[in-house]
Amino acid sequence: MKKRPPLPKHLNRHRYHTLLIRLQIELVKLQRSVIERGQRILIIVEGRDAAGKDSTIKSIVEHLSPRDTRVVALGPPSNRERCSWYFQRHVSHLPAAGEIVLFNRSWYNRAGVERVMSVCTKEETEEFLETVPAFEAMIERAGITLLKYYLDISNQEQKRRLAERQRDPLKQWKMSPIDAKAQKYWKAYSEARDKMLERTHTVTSPWTVVRAGDKEHARLNIMRDLISFAIYCGG
Repeated sequence: MKKRPPLPKHLNRHRYHTLLIRLQIELVKLQRSVIERGQRILIIVEGRDAAGKDSTIKSIVEHLSPRDTRVVALGPPSNRERCSWYFQRHVSHLPAAGEIVLFNRSWYNRAGVERVMSVCTKEETEEFLETVPAFEAMIERAGITLLKYYLDISNQEQKRRLAERQRDPLKQWKMSPIDAKAQKYWKAYSEARDKMLERTHTVTSPWTVVRAGDKEHARLNIMRDLISFAIYCGG
């Protein structure tokens, strides 16, 4: 198996914050363009437990207008939602004109944690994998720009970060029963991830997999990608 190239050298605090501010300024410019053009942008952030989804989203939205930016992190579905069309509870959170919406996890829970933890059946997962490309194509035909990021880390890095959460009283709120089982089900999550990426990576709605072993580089690279996409689209 071909080895992955090494991660870039870790940034010192001053260099990281210098680059972060520059990119956040560009994101503010991007938002101004989105508002002026009445665009709708939906950003999905998925990934391993402890891969840095929360901190990445926080860095992106830190200086954006809270009136025109929303972060959606849905909890477990209610009894009524379990009896509804699977995508139904997500639809109401899609962006309106001039809005940027970020999903901290999304409908892809069905192909990941729900499947691994047996919250849904194999048949329900298969139905999801078959229908989600059409659902996302419908979203894009409605004029919503969809960007999908998957943050990936190694087994050892996840183990280290989860242990750090348990020790840090300011991070313990991040721990959940599911997080506690992340290491035990590492292989199952890997298999579910691979299947999800294979089945839902399309020409019009591709995945961008981010090596998130270094959180600072991961955040900066996602922000660069968002800005580059805006430039490509004439934003």
